[in-house]
Amino acid sequence: MATRPLRPEQLASHLKQTKQLAPLYVLAGDEPLLVIEAGDAIRAAARAAGYTERTSLVMDARSDWSALTSSAGSGSLFGERRLLEVRLPTGRPGKTGGDALTRLAEDAEQASDSDTLIVVYLPRIDRTMRAAPWFNALVRHGTLVDIPTIDRDHLPAWIGSRLAAQGQRTDPATLQWIADRVEGNLLAAHQEILKLGLAFPPGELSANDVQEAVMNVARYNAFKVRDAIQEGDAPRVVRMLEGLRAEGEAPLLVLWAITQAWGRNAERADPAAVRHAHDIDRLIKGLKTPGRLDVWHELTSLALRLSRRNFSRTYT
Repeated sequence: MATRPLRPEQLASHLKQTKQLAPLYVLAGDEPLLVIEAGDAIRAAARAAGYTERTSLVMDARSDWSALTSSAGSGSLFGERRLLEVRLPTGRPGKTGGDALTRLAEDAEQASDSDTLIVVYLPRIDRTMRAAPWFNALVRHGTLVDIPTIDRDHLPAWIGSRLAAQGQRTDPATLQWIADRVEGNLLAAHQEILKLGLAFPPGELSANDVQEAVMNVARYNAFKVRDAIQEGDAPRVVRMLEGLRAEGEAPLLVLWAITQAWGRNAERADPAAVRHAHDIDRLIKGLKTPGRLDVWHELTSLALRLSRRNFSRTYT
C-alpha cells in the first residue's frame, strides 16, 4: 500500500477526494502548528465518515505496549467506528514497542473496511527512525504525511501563502518584516495572520497597517545567535540578543553560543575576541572586570565584533 509521502498542503485534497479513508495515517514532524492542523483534518474526515469514538495513547520505550494491542484489537462497546491516536513524542519505541507498531501496521492494512482508524504521531524523521523496521512497516502499510519544519528562509513565503488563503497580500519587504518578528514561533505567526484577517478586509495590506497590528512574538534561542553571527547578519544578531535578554536567557549560555561561532576554527579566535569573552565570563561570575560594566552590552559587542569579521570574510 506504500505511496509517496503527502505534504501537509496535499492532505486536505487527499481526504476530500478519497472514497475511503486509509486504515492508517502516520504524521511525522516537529512543527506543532502543522501537526495540529494535519491531525484536525484527519479527525474531521473521520467524524464525517462515522468514526464517532476517539482513543488517544501517549507511548515511549517504557510504556505498556499491550495497551496499544488491546486498543487496536478490541471493538467499540456499542459497535461504533473508532479513531485510535498513538503519539510517540520521542520517536523511540524500544524493541517491544517497535514490534507492536510493526504488527499494528500489518494488521491495519489487512483489515478491509476496519471499524478502527489509526493515526500515529511521530517527531521529525531522522536517520535512526528512517532505518528502523517499525517505521518502515508504518510507511509501507500506511499513508505518511511528512510535515516539514518551516525555516527562516522559507518563512516569508509561508506567511504570504497563509495571507493569500484569507484573501490578503502584502509586499515582500513586509513579509520579511513579519517573519523577523515571529521567527521560531509558527503558532504565534498563525495567530498574527488570523489577527490581520480580522482587522483588515481582503486585499492589499500596507506596511504601516501590518506593523501596527503585528506583535513582536519571536522566540529566539542562544544557538541561533551563533548561526546569525556566522552569516554576518549584524541586525539579526542585535535583535536576537535583545529578545534573549527580554526572555531572561542565562548570559553564560549566550556567551557559550557566541564563542561557538569561532571556537571550532582556530584562525577565527583572534586574541582580542578571546580576551573579550574571558572578561565577559568574569563579569557574569560577579568578578571585577575593569572597563566592563553591563553583561548584555558586552555580549552584544562581542557578537557584533565576530559578526563583522564573518561578514568581511564572506562578502569582501
